[in-house]
Amino acid sequence: MLQLSCLLSSSYELPVHYVGSSIHIRQAKLRCSTPLLLTKIQFHDLPIPPFPSPVPTCGGDTDFPAHLQPSFDSSLDLREPFATLIDTLSSQAKKVVVIHDPLVAFAVQDAASLPNVELYMFHTTSAFFSFSFVLEKNRETLVPKDFPEDLPSMAGCFTDEVMNLLTIHMEFMKLQSGDLHNTCRVIEGEYIDHLAQNDELRTLWTVGPLSHHLVGRIEEQGNPSGENVCLNWLDKQPPKSVIYISFGTTSSFVKEQIKELAVGIEESKIRFIWVLRYADRGDVFAEEDQSPELPEGFEERTEGEGMVVRGWVSQAEILKHPSTGGFLSHCGWGSCLESISSGVPIAAWPMHSDQPRNATLVTQVLKVGLIVREWSHREELITALAIKEALRTLMASEEGETMRKRAEELGRAVRQATEEGGVSQKELESFINHITR
Repeated sequence: MLQLSCLLSSSYELPVHYVGSSIHIRQAKLRCSTPLLLTKIQFHDLPIPPFPSPVPTCGGDTDFPAHLQPSFDSSLDLREPFATLIDTLSSQAKKVVVIHDPLVAFAVQDAASLPNVELYMFHTTSAFFSFSFVLEKNRETLVPKDFPEDLPSMAGCFTDEVMNLLTIHMEFMKLQSGDLHNTCRVIEGEYIDHLAQNDELRTLWTVGPLSHHLVGRIEEQGNPSGENVCLNWLDKQPPKSVIYISFGTTSSFVKEQIKELAVGIEESKIRFIWVLRYADRGDVFAEEDQSPELPEGFEERTEGEGMVVRGWVSQAEILKHPSTGGFLSHCGWGSCLESISSGVPIAAWPMHSDQPRNATLVTQVLKVGLIVREWSHREELITALAIKEALRTLMASEEGETMRKRAEELGRAVRQATEEGGVSQKELESFINHITR
């Protein structure tokens, strides 16, 4: 959402108000890759009651980050302060356009009653994932020719608590004038068309990947944080020789799985950057937790061949680096987009939510990756041997090279889509023209 705000304010000179709780706005600012662009955005910290911020859990029936539920529930407390803010803004402007995430639909409902306010929903999951739900609800839906016959089950993807919250928001997801999707027709054209056909009353724009729209802006600024240890280390490695390993910010592994992963990485003899940290709390500024423990001597034995990072990193910058040749990923959609647009193939290890079906898109449809964790065996420990073989296949085999070449070809097409005259750039301009009409 902050990437979109930076793009609208810097490239189109639109006045942008970024609205949320103070904790989450502070977190977004801290992790922003374009901090100099934030000066063009007006931030509004809305008050919400304090919420519990428990330590991340791991293991059990699901890897879904249930520890974030209090943070998710806090979205319901945004309704009243947002209504006050939107009343003020709408009285001062000819038109106000509200772009919101599906999980704050309840909070923005009052804006729909104001005559000069329009609502648009911003989707950060893949069109493939969204279409899979359409298909399950209506078996008579026309199915694209390359659609997989067996989709991963939704069992284990979500908790009952978050589904109940989604039901509350769903009632207010019909108030919007249209939908923005952070995806690209080059990747998901058929699924985007099918989504549009299933909701002819609302216009759909695919404007992604947003991270690549901002590439030029990032390069103009340089690296505001100074020296980047990861990028400096990558500069010294051979082209396409390093696998980047990260499982996102919402899930943690049990210690037994961390050990197997470490052994598999070490025995693969593949160069690596491994981001190893516990999942975020609902309030990332709560008391810091210690980093997960590695097998004794792991970092000493792999010194020179890899590096372990325990803090926040600029993932997009690492994936774009010419020495990066693969990504062991949880397959969150943002990570998939960044990897594909960088031409980097994916070793898929889905954890929860949309990730299992994103992994299917990456491996079976786009054919730019391989599966490490089969969703049907999600309760099993992934052994060091299986991890080693997956890394070797992706990084040091003809099969992996074929995936890499296809990823590079797809990446070039995606990057072109965000350039002048590209399909994503045209759809973004169409959206701008629509809301400024």
